[in-house]
Amino acid sequence: MTDDHIPGDEPVDRPARGEADGGRASRRPRSTDPLELGFTPRRPVPWLAPFLLISTGLRTLLALLFGAYLDKRELQKALDAEVARQVGPDGGLWLDYVADLGDGFNATYSVAYLLAQRELAVDGHRLPRAQTLVMGGDQVYPSAAYEAYEDRCKGPYQAALPVTTPPEQPTIFAVPGNHDWYDGLTAFLRLFVRTRDRHFGGWRTGQSRSYFAAELPADWWLLGLDDQSGSYVDDPQLTYFDTVAEKLGPQSRVILAVPAPAWVKAVDDPSAYDSIDYFIRTIVAPTGARVRLLISGDLHHYARYTGPDGRQLVTSGSGGAYLYPTHQLPERIEVPPRDTLARRSSPSQPYELAGRYPDAARSRRYGWGIFSRLPLRNPGFASMLGVLHTLLMLSMTGVTDFRAEASEQRLFSVPLVMMVLVTVLAAALFAKPPSSTGKRHARHWILGVGHGLAHVGLAAAGTWAWLALPFHDWPWPLPAVAAVAVYLPVSGLVAGQLVAAYLLVASVFGVNVNELFAGQGIEDAKGFVRLRIDPDGTLTLYPIAIDRVARNWRVNPDQSPDSSWLTPRTPLRPRLAEPPITLT
Repeated sequence: MTDDHIPGDEPVDRPARGEADGGRASRRPRSTDPLELGFTPRRPVPWLAPFLLISTGLRTLLALLFGAYLDKRELQKALDAEVARQVGPDGGLWLDYVADLGDGFNATYSVAYLLAQRELAVDGHRLPRAQTLVMGGDQVYPSAAYEAYEDRCKGPYQAALPVTTPPEQPTIFAVPGNHDWYDGLTAFLRLFVRTRDRHFGGWRTGQSRSYFAAELPADWWLLGLDDQSGSYVDDPQLTYFDTVAEKLGPQSRVILAVPAPAWVKAVDDPSAYDSIDYFIRTIVAPTGARVRLLISGDLHHYARYTGPDGRQLVTSGSGGAYLYPTHQLPERIEVPPRDTLARRSSPSQPYELAGRYPDAARSRRYGWGIFSRLPLRNPGFASMLGVLHTLLMLSMTGVTDFRAEASEQRLFSVPLVMMVLVTVLAAALFAKPPSSTGKRHARHWILGVGHGLAHVGLAAAGTWAWLALPFHDWPWPLPAVAAVAVYLPVSGLVAGQLVAAYLLVASVFGVNVNELFAGQGIEDAKGFVRLRIDPDGTLTLYPIAIDRVARNWRVNPDQSPDSSWLTPRTPLRPRLAEPPITLT
């Protein structure tokens, strides 16, 4: 698949007519051409691309500096304070949870395709399509631009479920994640908080603000929080949930959807869980209601922690973004953390890691794929390394070559001391990027500086090899031309392998774990959670895993209005990541 087209499809004649959605063409596509689909299927985001690294860092910096000024939550108190009610025709409810979805087309659409099917047969369980879909954050990558939402999120979901009609039309709710916040929620509010044309593909949007509450069967409640990337819960939001809390009682059970698994992040940053604990302690607990399930995305895998009170802490961020490892998850955590600086907090309780997908062994094997995937997924990163090492080599050559005819090269070269400082400093910053959370520890400095010195050593070896070749004896500027044509691509590939080795070693010490997997852009090992609330109040979680996503698509020969536009040539084979979990 390219950025602009999915190959291998056959046009289908006699397109069926469906219902228009938000201005899209009402007819079904006859091919996978973007003009037919109404959006452009995109490749996975190359997260180590130089310009993307810079732009992501700038967005994060701007969000930190100006987030309070861009915060639209205070303004949302002017919007209706709706409380939805979600009940299926049998008095129960099927509910899907998916998060971190708007990345490459193959992974995002594979998940959306399964969500949209009328029924899934998974390990002997027949699971009908959910009447409610919750998107748990980071609906788009890398930024919240309108085009990104269209191509990486709304377009694929429209293709998966083009149209449904009441009473079968499911409802969609969405929690904003940090990537949705990069534009101050402007695009998010336009898509999910609407007063007209309340459609997202075949789903109906069900919320009136960036946060929401929904009454579910048997006095279950679904509450979706917007804490602006872990900062705080604003006053209008607290007022909204105060009103919701008036309907809760000791018999009520709560599903709390939050933007990030703060219970895991609090291991490194004890303040991460403070806003969630404050919400539970001040809004939910006084009513006597019990929070039975906390669920989030943000970390791109499936993991479940269980506590002595039976509360489940679930991370389900496998909706389409690159895989995040599971083998370094702590086996035991305390929630809230004992060393939080909050003046008041709930009593700490131990939680045990009860399930994860992929399993630890498979997660470790994925880590070793960095050597092959890093240059393939991030050619721009290898090019940047090649430029860096070429400049280092020319600087070192200029210092070591004292021939009179080499004076032009010395004038051309960047001063060696400056190049060495830039290399070591860049590597030290890379060990703990400004966009990452948590504190910088000694291990970040040691590994970062060591990584930088390793590149300096590699450059010295490259300089020795270059001086052994005849290129540097050629008249100027031929040595520089030869360096660009020969040395740059070779050094870029070799330096890329050095970075891969560094990432693998550093991850053992908990450093650059995200970069180890972001640099690979692993599309497989995706999934979502399907939940069932029975009329008697029993809640069952079915964590659905997709070991391998589809990579080749064709136009669906089934032309019924609600059938997916595209189907995989090789059938998807969903399975359970772990046995169903039952809560009462």
